[in-house]
Amino acid sequence: MLKGGKVGLRARHEDDIPVLRAELYDDVVNSSRAASAPWRPVTPGPDDPRFVVDDMDHSVVPFSVVELEGGALVGTATLWGVDTHHRSAHIGLGLLPASRGKGYGTDVVAVLCHYAFVVRGLQRLQIETLSDNAAMLRSAERNGFVREGVLRSSAWVLGEFLDEVLLGLLARDWKPGSGR
Repeated sequence: MLKGGKVGLRARHEDDIPVLRAELYDDVVNSSRAASAPWRPVTPGPDDPRFVVDDMDHSVVPFSVVELEGGALVGTATLWGVDTHHRSAHIGLGLLPASRGKGYGTDVVAVLCHYAFVVRGLQRLQIETLSDNAAMLRSAERNGFVREGVLRSSAWVLGEFLDEVLLGLLARDWKPGSGR
């Protein structure tokens, strides 16, 4: 397990799936804001594409996020689009509703940065988030991410186009522990 100040990132367990499904993905509003495709109901089961972990696909590294005290599941985090040639990747996270507003997001971003830069030897991380996602913007910027641009009206979310903010962080600019 990778440990931050408040949370740990570990492999996804089978018993995480019903919780993540019910609290994150079956929530139409939350899922529509987080995904790049329209929400649709998916029959629960072991082949649910939102949860299947393909250990042979090295371009995606899914984690379950747990509290360090007590081990309760608080969300999910992902290093995705890993490009070993350009040594870059994207990061994303989703916290369960009851776990928001506790500083977990900032800690998750810090742990993902450590994993990407120290463990994987990547050079660049990128985050794309909706412009009104103040929590993600704050978590990213507290960890040293810089706003690199705005993708105007690039996301169709529940009947309207929204702007996305593009943030980046280079390994040379990362300061371990800056988000804590």
